[in-house]
Amino acid sequence: MNEEEDVAGPPHRELYALLHVAPDASDEEIRRAYRQWAQVYHPDKYQDLHMKEVATQNFQRICEAYEILSDETKRQIYDIYGMEGLTSGLELGPRLSKVEEIKEELERLRRMKEQEKSLSQFRPSGTIMTELSVPHFLDGDSFVRGMQMASQFQSQISKKNTLALGGNLAVSENAGGRAASLVLGHQISPAASAEFMVSFGLQALVGVQTTRWSIYELFMFILGKEYYFFSLLFGDRHLSQHSTATMGLAMSLQDGSINLSNAWTRQFSETANGNIQLVLGPESSIAVGWQKREEKMSAAGELKLGTSSFGASAHYTRRFSSKSHGRIAGRFGSTALEVEVGGGRKLSNFSTVRMLYTIGIQGIFWKFEWRRGGQKIVVPILLSRHLNPLFAAGAFIFPTSAYFILKKFVVKPYFLKREKQKALENLDKTSAQVQEAMSAAQRAQKLLENVANRKRNKQMEVGGLVITEAKYGNLKNLKRYDQSAEVTELASQVMDVTLPLNFLVTDSGQLKLHEGVKKSGIMGFCDPCPGEPKGLRVEYTYAGSRYEVTVDDYAELFIPREDHRI
Repeated sequence: MNEEEDVAGPPHRELYALLHVAPDASDEEIRRAYRQWAQVYHPDKYQDLHMKEVATQNFQRICEAYEILSDETKRQIYDIYGMEGLTSGLELGPRLSKVEEIKEELERLRRMKEQEKSLSQFRPSGTIMTELSVPHFLDGDSFVRGMQMASQFQSQISKKNTLALGGNLAVSENAGGRAASLVLGHQISPAASAEFMVSFGLQALVGVQTTRWSIYELFMFILGKEYYFFSLLFGDRHLSQHSTATMGLAMSLQDGSINLSNAWTRQFSETANGNIQLVLGPESSIAVGWQKREEKMSAAGELKLGTSSFGASAHYTRRFSSKSHGRIAGRFGSTALEVEVGGGRKLSNFSTVRMLYTIGIQGIFWKFEWRRGGQKIVVPILLSRHLNPLFAAGAFIFPTSAYFILKKFVVKPYFLKREKQKALENLDKTSAQVQEAMSAAQRAQKLLENVANRKRNKQMEVGGLVITEAKYGNLKNLKRYDQSAEVTELASQVMDVTLPLNFLVTDSGQLKLHEGVKKSGIMGFCDPCPGEPKGLRVEYTYAGSRYEVTVDDYAELFIPREDHRI
């Protein structure tokens, strides 16, 4: 199970949950919340030694949270680095007095931390593509018609310098090609950088690129046999808050041809942008495109017109769940006319597979893709060069049917069994930690009991908001908690939080849990299943009617609401 992505949420929010305030709460709201909790957990209110000890522990937690969140500097550090930043002795210095100065210093420290982390990173990436052909195989020729390999290694050699070394090799029937490249990047300042590139092989090239609107001239002397280039490359420039432009110039010293390229990008919204690219030279062209990316879908399209060709392309990708997606794409023009459909599935934290079906003027293809980290393997298979309708339908229906059959009877049972086994192993590994946290949460609930019951009785008298049952824990178990299925070993991954939620109900008969705050940090809560996705299911009554709602761990909860009515 993906313990990083599936369970990830906004960091450093535990203290906000403890005081039951929003991450953007004002100083007055934090002060008011502290006084409310201090009245409940102050040790002087209890005579029993055991209760006094429990109250003292929780009162210390409340005081620590208030001390940090009420101090502007400590709160800034906590929001970015969490408790680790505070306990490691991170200091901002006495010279910083303004909020803007504090933010700037924290941002500088954050960048330094990221740079130090990146020094040890060595990021490889590569692609292997093997072209297979069924018609050639049936004719007695080789099944493999070609292969392409590309690989790149990128490393942070110092705080301001990066080095990337790459190469590619392509073989198709009786022809082949190769190339290698070296890119050295240098961070000139926080707002500017430059790249020096050397590429040699069949098409050798040397270039310089910067992120400033300045010109770098470089005379090319390349140890190659065929190609010599003189290049002027310009980098990105922000024309406005939502617009950028890029410009480049290249000249071949072999035939004197010049290519000038210009690109403009405009941000239309948070999820959409458009671009125009113009190339002037022996092969002039203009391309207009757009991209849109949302949480569950992405789409893009492009129209390109050239001196000797034209074309258009578009694709749409839809996420069905956190692990699967579907895709449809189309291309047409002077050299292509095809439609592509397919889908993919996430196998693990780092691996994804995808199968695509393509039909067009070049024939009928299956394409298989496998990705793991920065590595990618692509296997296109030519099934037929002829567009036979019956064969085309069979080539689409057969793999689709096989996929759903295998998914239902083989893949899904296997992954469910594996996830359950991992959950049980995680449960066994964290059982002592969970048991201790559950005991602490129950002790904290004991101190809330009198006030919670008093609030509950008051709400019952006026027909207000009454929490009848609330369960927090493993999201999958939570959804089937009230079903008649047998109790499994995972039942301990759900805890009862009815009492603390009744305590949090306001006098006006409302309850709000803030968005972006992990609920396990709320007083009387704990994490009953570390590493697993969690949720909260609440059953309540209001004005004589019954309601029910289930929310994810970081989602906002506001009740009562009419759409929760059963």
